[in-house]
Amino acid sequence: MSSSQRLSIQKVDPSAYEAVRGLEQYVRAGDLEPGLLELVRIRASQLNGCAYCLDMHNRDARAAGESQRRLDVLSAWREVPDLFSEREVAALALTEAVTRMSEEGVSDRLWEDVARHYDEKQVVRLLVAIATINVWNRLAVSVHQDLAERA
Repeated sequence: MSSSQRLSIQKVDPSAYEAVRGLEQYVRAGDLEPGLLELVRIRASQLNGCAYCLDMHNRDARAAGESQRRLDVLSAWREVPDLFSEREVAALALTEAVTRMSEEGVSDRLWEDVARHYDEKQVVRLLVAIATINVWNRLAVSVHQDLAERA
């Protein structure tokens, strides 16, 4: 641990870390595409300013075949709607609404759009995915989590 990281949650209380990993395992066990989940994780991490999660999930997305161009413009996805599918756009809009819950919440119009692209079980998994990355972001930003070592 470098001098900038305040503490290691995993070292201090591994059960806290495992509790959030349980949510992550639930999300990964569903039928949402891994690439879609990485876009959701990256967008929430951009909004929350989480360098640790941005580093990890951008790397994971590239390893899974995501194009660098889409990752480069993800924070401005509304400006390039042709680069993202309607399904991805619905997920990104939901990610922003849930991550910024206190601003406007999730509108009925957005909810209807999400429901057009995802069945109810997928909506639950998508919501849990968004909530989970927000938990990871808040933990990592609060403790100033160091970036992972690169191999």
